[in-house]
Amino acid sequence: MATPRNRLCGLVAATFTPMTQDNEINLSVIGQYVDYLVKVQGVKNVFVNGTTGEGMSLTVEERKLVAEEWIRQGKGKLDQVIIHVGSLSIKESQQLAKHAANYNASGISVISPFFFKPQSTEALTEFLTEVASAAPSMPFYYYHLPELTGVSLNVVELLDGIEKRIPTFQGLKFTSSDLLDFGQCVHKYKDKFALLYGKDELLFSAMVIGATGAVGSTYNYFGNLCNKMLAAIEREDYNLAREHQVVVQEFIGCMYRFGFGVAENKATMMLVSGIPLGPPRLPLLKCSEEKQAKILAKLKILGILT
Repeated sequence: MATPRNRLCGLVAATFTPMTQDNEINLSVIGQYVDYLVKVQGVKNVFVNGTTGEGMSLTVEERKLVAEEWIRQGKGKLDQVIIHVGSLSIKESQQLAKHAANYNASGISVISPFFFKPQSTEALTEFLTEVASAAPSMPFYYYHLPELTGVSLNVVELLDGIEKRIPTFQGLKFTSSDLLDFGQCVHKYKDKFALLYGKDELLFSAMVIGATGAVGSTYNYFGNLCNKMLAAIEREDYNLAREHQVVVQEFIGCMYRFGFGVAENKATMMLVSGIPLGPPRLPLLKCSEEKQAKILAKLKILGILT
């Protein structure tokens, strides 16, 4: 059975992987990064080596080193450090799961393979079960991201009886605008699993439906704002909560109009935090100076930067 842990809830920052200008991982700024999240943004949970962290562009050894450093630097400061261990290779996923367990991560998460895709809920469940078995005491989370994986299987069906197959199953990161599927997950399983939403621009809607928390990239720099949103929802002050959500939507909507990927998101984090995170790794291109200027201007208009 899963090792007893505090239930994962509230905001979880999907962390960026710091890089040098030569595209090597830069572990030296992760301690600064941890302190910024905790002290400035009020965010004490992280999701490491996921999409935002370019996990699939890192080698297995790099992913291990990044995970180790987040766990080491987060000790006594962060509440939970969830390590994404998904890979196209089940053997690599198992290796990463064992590593996360050996370094006492708070939990592991796995995205669906997306080259050879599971063609049924049973195939996906079998894959997840095999990865989870490599770290039998680690809390386990499924990472649902159909826009990138192309795996659009119904999640509420995946959750049906999954704890019998994966005793360590704790919940999921649901990154899709399909609030019908997510709403059914909440209706059936809110009392059993942590149901974390992954579309930052729809956080308000997901929380009203009943999400138990959220995992997202903008919580790296909008953490304070979104914590205020969650507090307003808790008080049932929905007008104020909507006002906070509109700021996030205004920023993300504007960014999407001229291209807002990992590179631009990473640039935003550097502009807001001052932490040198470096460029993304190819095939992603560095955020241009023109785009950085637009991002900076929008942040000033929204009052995020002065």
